[in-house]
Amino acid sequence: MNETPQNVQNEPVYSRNVLELLTVANEFCLFLEKAESYSKQELLSFLQKIGPLIYIKATLLPEIEPQDDEAIEHYVTEEQWEQLFNLLRSKFGDDDLFYYVDNHEKSHTDPVRGSLAESFTDIYQDLKDFVLLYQKPLRSFKENAVRECRHLFETRYGYRMVNAQCAVHYLVCQQDETGLSI
Repeated sequence: MNETPQNVQNEPVYSRNVLELLTVANEFCLFLEKAESYSKQELLSFLQKIGPLIYIKATLLPEIEPQDDEAIEHYVTEEQWEQLFNLLRSKFGDDDLFYYVDNHEKSHTDPVRGSLAESFTDIYQDLKDFVLLYQKPLRSFKENAVRECRHLFETRYGYRMVNAQCAVHYLVCQQDETGLSI
């Protein structure tokens, strides 16, 4: 199909909602890739702001049926994942662990231990794969990127974002004995 500017405007894969998530996801990934140069407070402040934005933008992704289901690739390696995880775990220190109620568990009341480093590294992996796959020149890769990103939001990184965001909110907004934010 000839992709003239007029044809591109009417394609869901090139919609404003897709491009906005792509922009926010790219910003998130670039920031985390430079996390070693930020303080813990700067990192938490960034995550506090961008997390809800990613969540909102991901909810607006269109449903797309790719013409070629095979046009999909994953880019984040296990070594890259571990490197980012270890960096974030070191940055968060004692504040890395948090507890949440997992609605997928049978009891719904027993708290589950989570890790900010693991949560945000998993989110990074899903979004980095989305960004890199979408940048491929063929439309079929873009279609798969959007479909996979939406699917992973619904089944994985959306949950991770919500659970981690609660802990980030607490860490950013907690008060010390004098009433001042830490």
